[in-house]
Amino acid sequence: MLVRNTALRHTVQVLAIALLLVLFALPFAAVLLGSVAGSWSGAVPSGLTLGNFAAAVGESGTLSAAGASLVTAGVATLVAVVLATSAALGARSAPRLRTVVDAAFLLPVAVPSVAIGLAILIAFSSGPLPLNGTVWIVLVAHVVLVSAIAHQPISAAVARLDRRYEESAAALGASSTRILLTVVLPQLRPALIAAAALCTALSMGELTAVMMVAPPTWRTLPLEVFSMTSRGIHLYEGAALAVLLMGTTLVLLLGLGRLARRQAA
Repeated sequence: MLVRNTALRHTVQVLAIALLLVLFALPFAAVLLGSVAGSWSGAVPSGLTLGNFAAAVGESGTLSAAGASLVTAGVATLVAVVLATSAALGARSAPRLRTVVDAAFLLPVAVPSVAIGLAILIAFSSGPLPLNGTVWIVLVAHVVLVSAIAHQPISAAVARLDRRYEESAAALGASSTRILLTVVLPQLRPALIAAAALCTALSMGELTAVMMVAPPTWRTLPLEVFSMTSRGIHLYEGAALAVLLMGTTLVLLLGLGRLARRQAA
């Protein structure tokens, strides 16, 4: 380690762990405690109850919001992975084109999501594709946001592909489509699953851009959490719904992670 003094090194380690706990563990702990709080006037909540979960699930829009979140995340992830894979493979042999593609996919990362939401709202409120007020504009917003996340691991995996396998398959008479399906994509499968996991996590928790474009008929779980807590009235029910959202996202990520490990083995 850079710090050679043992006592000083232990001090630095303790401070680093404490900082990590404050920055990451404490907010999650607060949400978890809030989800079972009957009241909270001291350092810890009192009157612990599971009634907040029942109230959150019992809200009229919760189940439809859960379905909307899953559908939105699934569609956005699928489209983003297909777009990122096609772009990475298309720019594989053209360095200049690859630079342009990388810049295009990284642009949503550099731009605040609220600006992306506003741009999509303006672009699709009129013109050839008036999508404002429909679920399609929500899907467009999610695809734009998660495509950048999908592009990074997929483009890195494409750069590591060994062309000799493709050349051997072509020499044996395989068509370009067969080479793609039986040679290229199997090599990319772990990266595709990892990209899908990242896209799912981002899409399930996206709020800022969706607030700009979502119609009243398509409410995702983050929007429901925001609606519950924005006025400070249903904080504990909102915390319970946030825990359910985190749990759902975690289950999806664990499933995709397990699938990725199987493919990499």
